[in-house]
Amino acid sequence: MAEGVAWSENEIGELTAKVKALKASMSRVIIGQENVIDSLIICLLAGGHALVEGVPGLGKTLLVKSLSQATELDFHRVQFTPDLMPSDIVGTEILEEDHATRKREFRFQQGPVFTQVLLADEINRAPPKTQSALLEAMQERSVTFAGQTHKLPKPFFVLATQNPIEQAGTYPLPEAQLDRFLLRIDVVYPTEEEEIAMVAATTHAGLKDAEPVMDVATLLRLQQLVRDIEIGDHLVAYATRLVRATRPSLTTVPAVQKHIGWGAGPRAGQALVLASKARALMHGRLAVTRDDIAEMLLPVLAHRVLRNFEAEADGVAIADILQALREHIRPD
Repeated sequence: MAEGVAWSENEIGELTAKVKALKASMSRVIIGQENVIDSLIICLLAGGHALVEGVPGLGKTLLVKSLSQATELDFHRVQFTPDLMPSDIVGTEILEEDHATRKREFRFQQGPVFTQVLLADEINRAPPKTQSALLEAMQERSVTFAGQTHKLPKPFFVLATQNPIEQAGTYPLPEAQLDRFLLRIDVVYPTEEEEIAMVAATTHAGLKDAEPVMDVATLLRLQQLVRDIEIGDHLVAYATRLVRATRPSLTTVPAVQKHIGWGAGPRAGQALVLASKARALMHGRLAVTRDDIAEMLLPVLAHRVLRNFEAEADGVAIADILQALREHIRPD
């Protein structure tokens, strides 16, 4: 563990038990999707934001609601539409009159972004001007309006959803905003057994919410603990080499040279290390392993690496390119 930070064995044990309880609470509401739940919790522990892709009806909204219920976090949902304005997200100033003095003054009225868990549903349906309203909030954890900076609550977690199939009337997210998402989480169709259980559980009365198992203070302490998880210098170098190898001008990986038009920036390396630390903690370990880095490679880089025209024409998936990258680049 990092020097100068006091962590007792009892506290570490209690915190890791809370992480297991959080997953169990969400799993009682969300049937199947274990990998999605794991990725969402990893993102929360690392203090990052998540971009979730999946066709409608796979429970993305329920996933976020169960997370906020299990952690006792404030939750707001914004449905992104083409006519949504930035002020609909961050807030606006309203003119108020003091009834005693008759004096009028402007007061900032907070928008839905002033919460702890924000679901930005179908974020790519709003124009770039509205999408960019989230940039400062996601990066700086604050909102600036009329020259005044307003701090957001802690923790602050954005989960944005996208429909990967229906692209009519949508606006692709700019690369600068995509880079602010720690992970991209793909929600896939459930198995037959999971779907049967899902249909049975959701077609009768008495659906339950996720049981609260973690308060805000515990979550903030867990986020501190993630930062102090040990990682060897050789693994930091390994994560950095993986990220650098996504850049066509620097790489020796044939699949990257052939199919990638633009590689990931340094923020991807930071995200890969931080997500690997969070994954290690989820599995009850206080040190990162090579497997942690390997498992987090796809969700960290999938939205940060751009395929070229040849890859899209040939139908080469980003997952296949990153798999080839992982096989080519080995740790020391």
